[in-house]
Amino acid sequence: MNAPLRVLVLWFPDWPLRAALGSPPPHPPTALVHANAVVACTASAREHGVRAGQRRRVAQGHLPALRVLPHDPARDERAFLPVLHLIEKHAPGASLLRPGLAALRARGIARFHGGESEAADALLRVLTHAGFPEARIGIADGPFTAEAAARSIRPWTIVPPGGAKEYLSAFDVQALRDEQLAGLLIRLGVRTLGEFAALDALEVRDRFGERGARLHALAAGADSRPLVPRPPDPELVRAVEFEPPLGGADQVAFAVRQTADAVMLALGDADVVCTEVRIDLTDDNGLVFSRSWLHPTCFDAADLVDRVRWQLEALAAEHAKEPVDEARAFGGIAAVRITPVAVDDAAHHQPGLFGSGSDERLHHAVSRVQTMVGHQGVVTAAVAGGRWLADRQVLTPWGERTVTPRDPDRPWPGSLPDPVPAEVFLPPRPVVLESIVGTEVGIDERGMLSADPARIDGAAVQAWAGPWPIDERRWTAAQGRRGHRLQIVDDRNRAWLVFRARDRWWAEGRYR
Repeated sequence: MNAPLRVLVLWFPDWPLRAALGSPPPHPPTALVHANAVVACTASAREHGVRAGQRRRVAQGHLPALRVLPHDPARDERAFLPVLHLIEKHAPGASLLRPGLAALRARGIARFHGGESEAADALLRVLTHAGFPEARIGIADGPFTAEAAARSIRPWTIVPPGGAKEYLSAFDVQALRDEQLAGLLIRLGVRTLGEFAALDALEVRDRFGERGARLHALAAGADSRPLVPRPPDPELVRAVEFEPPLGGADQVAFAVRQTADAVMLALGDADVVCTEVRIDLTDDNGLVFSRSWLHPTCFDAADLVDRVRWQLEALAAEHAKEPVDEARAFGGIAAVRITPVAVDDAAHHQPGLFGSGSDERLHHAVSRVQTMVGHQGVVTAAVAGGRWLADRQVLTPWGERTVTPRDPDRPWPGSLPDPVPAEVFLPPRPVVLESIVGTEVGIDERGMLSADPARIDGAAVQAWAGPWPIDERRWTAAQGRRGHRLQIVDDRNRAWLVFRARDRWWAEGRYR
């Protein structure tokens, strides 16, 4: 049996703040914010209750004097590259896990310095002399356990060989960095990695799938993730140029097949698979159109070709919507570049004894449908914040990253409480709401109905509730929206959500 891979991880606490402020800690109370949420904060800010993940308003409520700066991930990476080069001078083969976190094989540097503790002490002396006294080091079997050890309060922590499971047993399940799984485990009464590791592996795989099995292995101290040294980087990027530029999506998709095959061969040579890819399309004017694509398991060559075609179709659709006086000349695509962004060990994605998992079968089935009906033909739904049903429904094409424009957890006064209609009409459908004498029901100046509703689109009204006013952005005439809502049940057992706007009634949704 082979000895476990010993890994040394270097962690620089609050690195985004170090990159932004340019000085070692301690720092004044400062928070980095992205999309109105705290991404990172200094230790002095945490003493006053500021935490990563908080809304900016909540953080400033804890500490009104909090200094707020925008978060720039590119700046974090640029600032960390000189540190990575410094580490490589004393320990070749360092691997960048993310800005502020690096890893390397512990065996070489430990043999050079005469032991793991001596190696950790030597690296810390180098980093302290270079102006990074906050650095922490963890040495253990695998990067996951080594990173957990590096995050302790001591300058360096060494987990003995074979002791990863025992060391991790007391850690909270939040250490897995999977909020969905951690939340479910906590509700089931499983709160530590030791309790999670004690569960039967086959039952965990059946219940949580391949990702759950992978996290279960991490909790048990079995970290099989390969540690790829930074130099040399695997040549995974492939590009193709067209002369003359190609104008049709099918032409480009056909021409890029060999490039997609070359990407898959490069991934195979590195014994990895791609789970996220970025496709750059360069037109004949030199403009570059980039989009990142995700995959629930891993991409194959046909998937990459499909993504190129879908991206071209979306680009053509956006170009067609431009006003005639603003539209630029678009002659075709001059180059395509395929860049794997996220890769994983190929062993984690091999089919099981009885075939592939349900997620993979689902993806192949949905991808085939998407190929037939188009990129926008298959979408996934997510709930966003808002007062109108159309605002709360976010539809994202299958395979793209879902981004909700409005936070659903924020308070939305005037929004409809649960349960909400199962069917949303986009755009709203015009309906006729009449009183018992056949006149249209209206809304008076006080927001009251002019008469009791008796018929809706020819069906008799059995029950109704409301009206409830919605008055949104009244200070802007162009964007302001006003209306009054009603809930109505007709004699056909259909429940409607209707609203009055622009002097008529509209059906916003229907309950099923």
